Amino acid sequence: MPQTTKLVKQRIQDETEQLTRSERQLASVLLQDYPMGGLQSITKLAAAAGVSTPTVIRMARKLGFDGFPDLQDALRDEVAAQIKKPISKRDGWVVDEGAEHPLMRFAQVVWANMRHTLERIDTAMFDKVAAILADTGRHLYVVGGRITRSNADYLFNHMQIIRPNVTMLGNSANVWPQYLLDMDEGSVLVIFDIRRYEAHLEKLAQIASERGVTVILFTDQWGSPIGRVANLTFNGLVEAPSSWDSTIALQLIVEALIAEVQGARWEESKERIEELEAMFSSTRLFRSPT
Repeated sequence: MPQTTKLVKQRIQDETEQLTRSERQLASVLLQDYPMGGLQSITKLAAAAGVSTPTVIRMARKLGFDGFPDLQDALRDEVAAQIKKPISKRDGWVVDEGAEHPLMRFAQVVWANMRHTLERIDTAMFDKVAAILADTGRHLYVVGGRITRSNADYLFNHMQIIRPNVTMLGNSANVWPQYLLDMDEGSVLVIFDIRRYEAHLEKLAQIASERGVTVILFTDQWGSPIGRVANLTFNGLVEAPSSWDSTIALQLIVEALIAEVQGARWEESKERIEELEAMFSSTRLFRSPT
């Protein structure tokens, strides 16, 4: 079963306080064009960062690698993991079929994903995002990809009940420019994008960012390219013993945010819920439990 290992950028973030000024310059360049920036030659990378090649080697060793080639091997592994097709994802898992029931094996992986995701999450950023989502003065737009559409739907359905001014972007990317017309500096765009990252979502994020929109990204441990323009990013672990990734760790964050936003504006959301329930009763949309 694949081991949860730290990505190069996580090592950089963990070791930031221990880096010299030159090494921090180098780290900044690596993170600005991650992971491709680290795959260029050592001389080009050093020149781009304005440091010496020995500085590149020292920082690689400080991050726990044998040298710069070892660091680049780790980056190549990350790139390969990002673009895995469903069949190759499943082939990468080696499990003892007789160890326990498949449900328990899968659950153990998901629990580990949630635990590691929570260990890495920035709680201050979580609070900031919750405050942004609770601000009804900001129009909230939500969109997901082919696999993450269900996560986006879940967030949209609950936010729409809790607060006004919430829009779910249509399934077709062809109509997204019509939504962009109404987006401005007061708007918030929440995007879900995990590997294999979707180019049309990246373009949407780029245009929205250029219009001053606050972009909030939910992505996997490797990080969607949208992270380059996102203002705030949640990374969740998604690998599972399946041909498809598991978004349960990201869904945990989503549900926690929903609870926090509802709590922050309870009186207003309570009124909306009561009004909604009255509509359900009058239309007899749902069967009464009694």
